[in-house]
Amino acid sequence: MTRTRPTTRPTTAARAAVAIVAALVLGGGGTTAYADETPSSPPLPGTEATTDPSVKVDGTSPNLKLPEGGTLAAPKVLDIKSIVEDQGGEERRSDTNTNVTFALQAEVLFAMDSAALSPEANDRIQGIAAEVKKQKATSVRVFGFTDNLGTHEHGVVLSKERADAVQKALSLSLGPDVTFEIRGYAEDYPISDNSTEDGRKKNRRVEVSFTRGSGG
Repeated sequence: MTRTRPTTRPTTAARAAVAIVAALVLGGGGTTAYADETPSSPPLPGTEATTDPSVKVDGTSPNLKLPEGGTLAAPKVLDIKSIVEDQGGEERRSDTNTNVTFALQAEVLFAMDSAALSPEANDRIQGIAAEVKKQKATSVRVFGFTDNLGTHEHGVVLSKERADAVQKALSLSLGPDVTFEIRGYAEDYPISDNSTEDGRKKNRRVEVSFTRGSGG
């Protein structure tokens, strides 16, 4: 006796969901994703999957309608990001609805392979301290990063020492009421391409981030 395997016909909603997922996967491309602003623990911003704008979705398709009894999710306010970079690219500020992040290239703070702050670094750091006070932030994250040259172990030590140096300079202005989270991530979480010197220069940086307060 021949047995027949029962089949389950997918619903219209299921077929539409599969089609959309397939379109997104096929349109994703092969681009490299880099970290963005406000790294936390560990910093993972900017790693969201992106889709090819050439993929078209027909918003009027009956297959996209909610099934009977279905409900929409609760509305969500999108986090709007503003990024401002000075002309030389030495300092970058990123603002969202909730956070402020400053990224300073290592060259404007330190000599090569050094964690000693340069004389010119103080003005940059004091400008960040003034913004921390303006936003009435009580917790500040200071994260150091390097490029991918040299060993990872050396990069971890150097990036942490540089973050420590910036934190100490900030604390002189902010006082004991502000707490700090300090980390060194070496070449992890690049914001640019390490295959070029311009990209490596951007990746050698110290980021200072804090929550936006009532002063902003």
